[in-house]
Amino acid sequence: MARADKATAVAELKSEFEGSSAAVLTEYRGLTVAQLKELRTSLGENAKFAVAKNTLTKIAANEAGVTGLDDLLLGPTAVAFVKGDVVEAAKGLRDFAKANPLLVIKGGVLEGKTLDATEITKLADLESREVLLAKLAGALKAKQSAAAAMFAALPTQMAQLADALRAKREESGE
Repeated sequence: MARADKATAVAELKSEFEGSSAAVLTEYRGLTVAQLKELRTSLGENAKFAVAKNTLTKIAANEAGVTGLDDLLLGPTAVAFVKGDVVEAAKGLRDFAKANPLLVIKGGVLEGKTLDATEITKLADLESREVLLAKLAGALKAKQSAAAAMFAALPTQMAQLADALRAKREESGE
């Protein structure tokens, strides 16, 4: 690879690191081109899966301010640059790795924090953003409903108490 090509590749990788909220490193040894194409398709618009030389990836990551990836850049490594929902991309990689055991998730980086393979798997086990937001909205609505019922119960109990007192007075003839 010529020096100019290397500089261009490093600049592209650097811009990918800077423009991504997360990057997941994988080992792809043994996967066919068709399988890699299938993986790229399954990730969709959420992530870009790129194969690059380890030394160029190290240089680009360091220039982009991403640290902690040097230990993961051993052997054939590909990087999934995640621009959308990180959980959805992690699920896509995890599911593809289950179906194709030759894809090994090594680890990655999420908003500057280095993650190992188990943390990526835990991230993939999370529910989607929409489901979590729906659960939060449901919890907030339940709290508001409980508060409204409590506030409505006080006047209702007062009215029932006044009615019971009136009925007692009528019985006693007062």
